[in-house]
Amino acid sequence: MLLDVKPILRDPSTRLPFRFSMDLSDLEFSGRYPVSREVTVEGEAYSSADVLHLDLTARTTLDAVCDRCGKAFSQDKEVPYSCMLAQELQDEDNDEIVLLEQDKVDVGELARTAFILGMDTKTLCSEDCKGLCPRCGADLNLGPCSCKKEQDPRLAVLAKLLENK
Repeated sequence: MLLDVKPILRDPSTRLPFRFSMDLSDLEFSGRYPVSREVTVEGEAYSSADVLHLDLTARTTLDAVCDRCGKAFSQDKEVPYSCMLAQELQDEDNDEIVLLEQDKVDVGELARTAFILGMDTKTLCSEDCKGLCPRCGADLNLGPCSCKKEQDPRLAVLAKLLENK
């Protein structure tokens, strides 16, 4: 979606709100496609102290799988993004400045990039997820498994003494 910022350039008191939806169902993360619902993007462009600003927020609900226990769950995802807009760059190394092309900015591409960079590298169904037993594969969130605890080989002699009593 291209946003024309000419009204802001002419009248600095003007704010340009925008709202649109994106389809990111083609995004693959670790062999999965977690974005099955549309991503809603809303924000605004405005001028402050002769500097053009763009703020946006991308929101959706992801189809996630817990990295510890393997359970499928839904996760609300919200990614904020802010940048400054400029007609020409004076500082090539500043990532917070986006160059305008004919007084327009592609907010769709900015939102897509921000959303991808904002994806979590690890997803958990809950902060205190206990995961799966490494031996039997039982879900430890449902309770302890029936596996016998592995003994430290350095304490094996002491364990034999306890068995004899």
